[in-house]
Amino acid sequence: MDRVDYESVNIQELLESYDRGDLNITPWYQRRSVWTDPQKSYLINTLHESMPVPSIYIRHSIDIDKERSIREVVDGQQRIRCLLSYRDNDFPAKHPDHKRPVGYRQLTKPQRIKFLLTAISVGYLIDATDHDVIDIFGRINSVAKTLNPQEKRNSQFSGAYKQLCLAQSIARLGFWRNYRVFTDNDIARMMEVQFVSDVIMNLNEEKLLDFSGPRLTSYYKKYDEEFPGEDEMMDRLDYLFDLLLEISPDVLKESIFVRPQILFSLILVLDAKSDNPPSTRKIERCIRDLDDKVTAMKAGEAEGALPTEVFVAFTTGNMHRIRYRTIRAAEIRRRMR
Repeated sequence: MDRVDYESVNIQELLESYDRGDLNITPWYQRRSVWTDPQKSYLINTLHESMPVPSIYIRHSIDIDKERSIREVVDGQQRIRCLLSYRDNDFPAKHPDHKRPVGYRQLTKPQRIKFLLTAISVGYLIDATDHDVIDIFGRINSVAKTLNPQEKRNSQFSGAYKQLCLAQSIARLGFWRNYRVFTDNDIARMMEVQFVSDVIMNLNEEKLLDFSGPRLTSYYKKYDEEFPGEDEMMDRLDYLFDLLLEISPDVLKESIFVRPQILFSLILVLDAKSDNPPSTRKIERCIRDLDDKVTAMKAGEAEGALPTEVFVAFTTGNMHRIRYRTIRAAEIRRRMR
């Protein structure tokens, strides 16, 4: 291979190249089209939001006998198919200026122009051989690190539930950091997204559930196309996190309640008491009291300050189990009466 030339190519140019027959998006080494509508919608929304997308790689060579360029998509077939399908109004996507997902024909003229002029990075593989292409294709599509379960969910799904959980996690970034709930490394590995996903699932089911990775994955799958009551859920989360933000950071971040599963229990109790919310003072008193008793019992002091099963529920390594979630919720709720 001679070299890789990177250029910014707008969407209209890519579409015109395909329409003219100058761009082959299905060379022999490519996979068939496998993207779902939620995945397509997520890509289009990313472009509408002016967020970056991965580069497309195209092998560029010359047919010297016919004196014409030959362009083959090495990586980016699904993205180009998605652009073509959206232009044909085959599916809707979220747009920042519309309350509901819209198809291409529902965009205003200025919105369509902005979309078509959106630039995408294209890497042209100059004079790449078949061997080069297979090598590059394999490298681009290899996984550089082992994904944890939440990262796998994020890569597998692109629809309504994934977008809701991701957006709500990002909106709380300041809270995670300022209250020391998640470290930067936790956030990099999407642990806060898993936390929010679990909270939303429990709120939506209106009951405490045992944490289950497969159940959470099935929730992502079930609500990939649409999550009914999304607006109401966002309002519900805004209310709950507004309550938490009224708590002094020094009270929360220095206590056992910065542990995600204990914070989870507090959030679920506050939601259950939304008709008669406790005062900030009462919430802080509950946090201090439980923290003092658990800390003292850990140090071997104040033996019997809490029933053994309550102490275990706040300290066990398996505190995401339904048994301990139920005990914690009951104890927190009792102290907020």
